[in-house]
Amino acid sequence: SVLTIRNDVFVEAARTAGAGAPRIIGRHIMPNVLAPLIVETTLSLAFAILAEAALSFLGLGTPPPEPSWGRMLSEGRDYIRDAPWMGFFPGMAIVLTVMGFNFLGDGLRDALDPRLKGVFDVAKERD
Repeated sequence: SVLTIRNDVFVEAARTAGAGAPRIIGRHIMPNVLAPLIVETTLSLAFAILAEAALSFLGLGTPPPEPSWGRMLSEGRDYIRDAPWMGFFPGMAIVLTVMGFNFLGDGLRDALDPRLKGVFDVAKERD
C-alpha cells in the first residue's frame, strides 16, 4: 500500500512542488496508509481473540488458573442441558467482542480515510 501510494500523482506533485520528505510522508502518505493499517490491526486483534478461545476450548490455551472464554465454553458444554447459560454467555462475550473490534476498525477507517471524506459530504448535501 505504501509503495503504491508513494508513486501516486499527488505525491509526485508534492515532490515537484518542492515539499520535503517529512512533509510528503506526514501530509500525503500517512493519511492514506493509516486507515487500512487500523482495519488490519483490528482484524488481527479479533482473529487473535478467536484463536485464543479456540485453543483454550481444545485445552491448548492458557493454564487452568487463568480465565479464558474458550475454557468457559468447554466447561459449559458439560452442563448444556441443566444450565445453558454457562456456555451462552462466554460465547456471546466472544461474538460481541470480535464484532465490536470489527465495527471499531470499520468506523475508524470511515473517519480517517481521506478518500471517503467527500462521500459523506455529498450524502449530507442530498438530505
